[in-house]
Amino acid sequence: MIIKQVWTDNKWRNYNYLIACPSSGEALAIDPLDHVKCLNEANANGWRIRQILNTHHHGDHIGGNEAMISATGASLLAHHGAGDRISGIDRGLKGGDIVEVGESVRLMILDTPGHTMSHVCALSLGDDPHLFCGDTLFNAGAGNCHNGGHPEELYRTFVEQMHRLPDETRIYPGHDYLENNLRFTLDREPSNAAAQDLLEHVKADHDPARPFVSDIRTEKKINTFFRLNSVEIIEKLQAETPDFSAQPTPRDVFLRLRELRNKW
Repeated sequence: MIIKQVWTDNKWRNYNYLIACPSSGEALAIDPLDHVKCLNEANANGWRIRQILNTHHHGDHIGGNEAMISATGASLLAHHGAGDRISGIDRGLKGGDIVEVGESVRLMILDTPGHTMSHVCALSLGDDPHLFCGDTLFNAGAGNCHNGGHPEELYRTFVEQMHRLPDETRIYPGHDYLENNLRFTLDREPSNAAAQDLLEHVKADHDPARPFVSDIRTEKKINTFFRLNSVEIIEKLQAETPDFSAQPTPRDVFLRLRELRNKW
């Protein structure tokens, strides 16, 4: 499997993706908002884009669909419940479905509600797992729930799916929010040395066109939404909010963190 992470350099800081089969040259485009950059990358590498996968219905993820389909004739794949938000879906996806790209690439679909209620992630199958996670999971952060989502569902998606992925699973999010997410982690957990070290590196040498790619093992160290049992995080929440539970559950911590991050 060949992965090309396409930095759009737009105001939303989107990443688009091309996943190609090295033996057949067939490719799948994930959320190809900047269809021109995606097409140029595909043409430069001799790849034929046969499928488009939308992780969810927001305009900065589906905005390139029409032009990409016009240029390539690609089939459009998206969550089976997104038909009222994404026009022209050829294949509605459910959790556990397999998407094949060419001769050698297989992706398993995860149904991951929270950022929106019809959101999917794609997990590569094989010895070297990769997760294409749209706006569910970011490097050092989690998606918001402002436009059609729900924080309770996002919590369940995290604890029932994201937390259970193998530690070596590499993370490919829909946006570059790394620096601000690390600052939020350190606001909540000032003693987090891993987050502090990475933030110093990011401030010195971070180029989204040469993206940092983390894995679940790293996220468990630097991402506050994975660190729901941290004593420091819990005590800080209790100190700041008198009505916060004396014995909070992981759900309580996640929901309060998501609420705080909305205003960050």
